[in-house]
Amino acid sequence: MDSTDVKAASRRAGDHPALETAARIGYAVNGVLHIVIGAIALRLAFGSKGSSADQSGALGSMAQNGFGVFVLWVAVIAWLGLAIWQVTEAISGGFETSDRLKAAAKAVVYLVLAWSAFKFATGSGTSSKSQSADFTASLMKQPAGTWLVGAVGLAIIGVGVYHVVKGWKKKFLEDLETHPSPWIVKAGRFGYIAKGIALAIVGGLFILAAVRHKPSEARGLDGALRNLLGAPGGPVLLALVALGLIAFGVYSFGRARHARV
Repeated sequence: MDSTDVKAASRRAGDHPALETAARIGYAVNGVLHIVIGAIALRLAFGSKGSSADQSGALGSMAQNGFGVFVLWVAVIAWLGLAIWQVTEAISGGFETSDRLKAAAKAVVYLVLAWSAFKFATGSGTSSKSQSADFTASLMKQPAGTWLVGAVGLAIIGVGVYHVVKGWKKKFLEDLETHPSPWIVKAGRFGYIAKGIALAIVGGLFILAAVRHKPSEARGLDGALRNLLGAPGGPVLLALVALGLIAFGVYSFGRARHARV
């Protein structure tokens, strides 16, 4: 089987109705995740300590009742389907190399999300905050580890800037095959910008960890949002970012319906 055959097989797999349905459900579950994270962050802005305002906090909150556990199992299957669909996009070609690399990176992200959901659904989930610190500590032990941690921080800031630009210029509409309602467009624009700001702060914390040589400074999304809370006007800023994450979740529901899959 040559590369042409592999691409053709991958394209047929990606066009299968079952995989397309799983991908759309995956986007919808991604919306649930962002809405829960945004709700936790909003409570944090109003003085509630509560759960971690990140992926682990959201998944942990969902795991506290039977319906939430059911949603987690749906998330496992849907995110796996979305990851496989991204793999088919990366293999089948038909667009720029940068787009294929982006599809491969997204596949990894969704595989990680599926694994995390599985861990929480089975009662063995762990904090994203401790994972970030452990990852940073391990990286710092490597040759030129401090520089590697700084490079990770710069990469995350780059992703954050990409999200802000994508939101501001409404480039996310290129991911859709049909045009959504104006409200979904506004939610997507606000959501991408807010998520980009949050990611840029996460990247800044990694750089701070590298400069201070303290892995504990790299605290992930929850640490970034709590850092924002400590800034002048912090509660208002955090509330805006929290609402932005909720808006991103709303947009994800729109994407589930209108996505180019």
